[in-house]
Amino acid sequence: MKKAFVLIVGICMVSFYSCKKEKKEDVSVTKVIEQYTIEQFMDNESAWANGFSTDNSKVLITSNRSGINNIYTIPAKGGELTPITQSDSSSIYGISYFPKDDRILFRMDGNGDEVYKIFVKDGNDIKALTPLENVRTAFRGWSKDGERFFYGSNERDPQFLDHYEMNMNDYTSKLVYKVENARDFNAMSDDGKYITLSEAINTNDSDLYIVNTETKEQKKVNSEQSSNSHLDFSPDGKSLYFSTDAGAENTYVARYDIATGTTERITNNTWEVLSYYFSFNGTYNVFYTNEDAKTVLRVTEVATGKTIDFPEIDGQSIAGVRFSRDETMAILEVSSSAKPSDTYSYNMQTKEYYQLTDVLNQEIDPADLVEGKVVRFKSFDGVEIPAIYFQPKQANANNKVPALVQVHGGPGGQSTLRFSSNVQYLVNHGYAVLAVNNRGSSGYGKTFYQMDNQNHGDKDLKDCIAGKNWLAQQDVIDADKIGIMGGSYGGFMTMAALTAAPEEFKVGVNYFGVTNWVRTLKSIPPWWASFKDALYDEMGDPNTADSIRLKQISPLFHTDKVTKPLLVLQGAQDPRVLQVESDEIVEGVRKNGVPVEYVLFEDEGHGFVKKENQIEASKKVKEFLDQYLKGSTNTLEKTDL
Repeated sequence: MKKAFVLIVGICMVSFYSCKKEKKEDVSVTKVIEQYTIEQFMDNESAWANGFSTDNSKVLITSNRSGINNIYTIPAKGGELTPITQSDSSSIYGISYFPKDDRILFRMDGNGDEVYKIFVKDGNDIKALTPLENVRTAFRGWSKDGERFFYGSNERDPQFLDHYEMNMNDYTSKLVYKVENARDFNAMSDDGKYITLSEAINTNDSDLYIVNTETKEQKKVNSEQSSNSHLDFSPDGKSLYFSTDAGAENTYVARYDIATGTTERITNNTWEVLSYYFSFNGTYNVFYTNEDAKTVLRVTEVATGKTIDFPEIDGQSIAGVRFSRDETMAILEVSSSAKPSDTYSYNMQTKEYYQLTDVLNQEIDPADLVEGKVVRFKSFDGVEIPAIYFQPKQANANNKVPALVQVHGGPGGQSTLRFSSNVQYLVNHGYAVLAVNNRGSSGYGKTFYQMDNQNHGDKDLKDCIAGKNWLAQQDVIDADKIGIMGGSYGGFMTMAALTAAPEEFKVGVNYFGVTNWVRTLKSIPPWWASFKDALYDEMGDPNTADSIRLKQISPLFHTDKVTKPLLVLQGAQDPRVLQVESDEIVEGVRKNGVPVEYVLFEDEGHGFVKKENQIEASKKVKEFLDQYLKGSTNTLEKTDL
């Protein structure tokens, strides 16, 4: 899987639900589409499972139903969620139950600063297990015997996440492996004899190393420059499975024999590998691929090679699976681009399944929501660009609608067929959305992925303009009312459009976008140090003559070119795109006398996770678009359905 510098994965702002009404009965397929408030859309709950309890009777759930992420438990056969934490400030994310008892691990940062700490919940007591001050930690899994867990910590050096283990009886920890030489720790075999490290060459390619912890010998696994990523050790510990694109456009799974050092390809997939691993006891093999912006899951029984066919639930495919330690139960994720993800428990023997979450606000009729459709169009130079298109159901040739080109985060991210309350809200209110996967996006091969290297704000922007032109050709789109929006790298692309091609789009919505690449590249968090050189290879080194080009493509230095209305949204705690990036772009554009609105959240980081802030942000976006893109305030919102 490619190693991309993704400033933000996307702007998917789903939120919680409270009390639920009876679902409306299905009426005529020709009925008028209801329009819902942002409060109703954000009353969709964002919830996902973190694993079974040791006896499989309960499931740990992370949910934002309280308005912020907290952890809950629910019976494995369904029922009511029981709150375990009740934070009203920083979000809390579940990690797992302890393997042998009902203690719970969770993580928490400081209002979006991404400096995560690991905590334990033991009965009514909560204890911090990792240092609280200026130390970032990351959970890395349980030991096979369930007596220890492993985690990364940069307490020794802010640049490196060393490998530690913590004893579950007295919570004492010890350093297992010290990470050096700008290499990232990947994983350790169950017996502790081998670990793998990766070293980035550029944003696509990386070397993979296997280290014998007893002899300290290190061997490079890959034989040529390519994208190489650790996937899993074999259950018997004799082989290493890794993804590579050696000799191919997309990554595939290869097996490295540790004793002989030989490698063989074992999958024939033509789309990108997302993940490949074995269940706890090695009974099942789980294989994910990214197929044209959709996650495809394949599970096989290792002993027989038989494919496990999970049930189709509610007309939706299974997008994710997680097995219990004894492999008798599984957690299934069911999702589509027109419905938020729900979680089910599944009995591998009886084939029974139980719904654990019901996240769609029952005030919203699923028939009013829109499924994304993959489309393709030619860019200025003939390169084919994939995108995901959401067309309002009320749009037709006699009722043309305004549209938005949406740009994902990155560089190197990808828009996928996943549900977004934010997108559905806009589409429901008559805005078409085209989520463009411009050149440089993941998922479409290494040639496409590297097409924007040291060319950001130029050819990738022209791809977005080509997307605008594609929209303009659709007979349901008002060609004179097309805007651009995006977050992080997508925010940069928004500002690049308004400064480098100021007449192409009618408005711009910039979520925490990079506006000064020289400053951003110099201020990346220290724990990304191992990837800094690779990032500089793609973007340019701000400490060299590259700074001239980086300044040229930075929208901050061209604010005098902006002639179209602009909305900027920013989190004050953002460690990736600093607040000053948005402060200064707003100040610069305001001098032009064009409408500029600025929304700053003091308690958010890189992406907004608090329900009240998500609602405020989405309201501001729609109000802005209604005024400056659609041309008049929409008065059709219904609060009483």
